[in-house]
Amino acid sequence: MAGNSQRRGATRNTGSKKGATVGTGGHGRKALEGKGPTPKAEDRPNHKAYKDKQRAERAAAKRPARAGKATPKDRTSKSHELVVGRNSVLEALRMGMAATRLSVFNRIDADDRVTEIVGLAVDAGVDVVEVTKATLDALADGSPHQGIALEVPPYQYAHPEDLLEAPSPVRIMALDGIQDPRNLGAIMRSAAAFGASGVLIPERRAAGVTVAAWKVSAGAAARLPVARATNMVRTLEDYKKAGCFVLGLAGDGDVSLHESNLLDGPLVIVVGSEGEGMGRLVRETCDQVASIPIAASTESLNASVAASLALYEASKAVTRS
Repeated sequence: MAGNSQRRGATRNTGSKKGATVGTGGHGRKALEGKGPTPKAEDRPNHKAYKDKQRAERAAAKRPARAGKATPKDRTSKSHELVVGRNSVLEALRMGMAATRLSVFNRIDADDRVTEIVGLAVDAGVDVVEVTKATLDALADGSPHQGIALEVPPYQYAHPEDLLEAPSPVRIMALDGIQDPRNLGAIMRSAAAFGASGVLIPERRAAGVTVAAWKVSAGAAARLPVARATNMVRTLEDYKKAGCFVLGLAGDGDVSLHESNLLDGPLVIVVGSEGEGMGRLVRETCDQVASIPIAASTESLNASVAASLALYEASKAVTRS
């Protein structure tokens, strides 16, 4: 059309096609090798998805941990134990027990015990940290912590022979298969109160000195040795060879406890498990089996109560002798 010949694109370029050029020798193809697949959008710094991901991660970091869950830095080492509760923690620190960290509720109502606990921990070089109640709840795993938890190395059990080295007369509480750590803690508390030399427990199928036992013992675990026996019968035989009498407790005992003639000498008092009582071989190893008179309407006594009564009778016998 007249007048349009000057418009861009109005005429076709009729120039010849580009001719052959010298090859690259494969350099272009090699330059594309090794780059791998294209990164995801969220991993490319200049992409909007990357920036959105960064913002989400920053926001998550600012949010508090979910209630009832301890963060990884709040969890104790698998090789450590926790002592919880103000009395138990205070007693442990007073006794100079090794500890690694003290966790304190960040809004705790401090009393004289809390003040002393923190002071003793600082003096001993223990790491003191403030934590939320949710963190303490998770650490204590349901045990009442009263806003205080102390991380300590695993309990160091004594050797059974160590219990014979106590001042005379020797008083050893032997527990034949006590399963409840709270019963163990209560017996430890009574044993300490009545001047026992220590407590003997089996290595297997029995409660050990755990957080629950620590709590119920009200600190007795810090000052009373607990030994573990590989074989309870053999250990009782060794105690007999060392000059101790072995007195078992059972509802069908041969004599009443207060009538026993073994109470004023070196003595091992054996308490059986909560349900089954003493095992047959353990009972046969005893020099005497005594019962505690109770009302006919009551089936039996709790193991820790029976142990306390036996320790009390033994302490009275020693005082009279």
